[in-house]
Amino acid sequence: MITLSSYLILAALLFLIGVVGIFLNRKNIITLLMAIELMLLAVNINFIAFSHYLGDIAGQVFVFFILTVAAAESAIGLAIIILVFRNNQSINIDELDKLKG
Repeated sequence: MITLSSYLILAALLFLIGVVGIFLNRKNIITLLMAIELMLLAVNINFIAFSHYLGDIAGQVFVFFILTVAAAESAIGLAIIILVFRNNQSINIDELDKLKG
């Protein structure tokens, strides 16, 4: 049987992988966006695990709202990345100091 601590350990590992992904790779925007999404999914696992453990469905409903916002965030983020690539021919973060308003 899978216990609550197993889910929490899995979520902690996913969150740690996301944090390491942010700190080790600060040059590629797509990798940063994926690391942030991985961290958000780790938080969602915590919500679902505690919701199941406490017998309350509110945490699981809250996860649906979080996933909806995360999908919108990813779509907007990828649209911005495409526009940056069209203008600069690169998605390297170090080359984004030439933004125009």
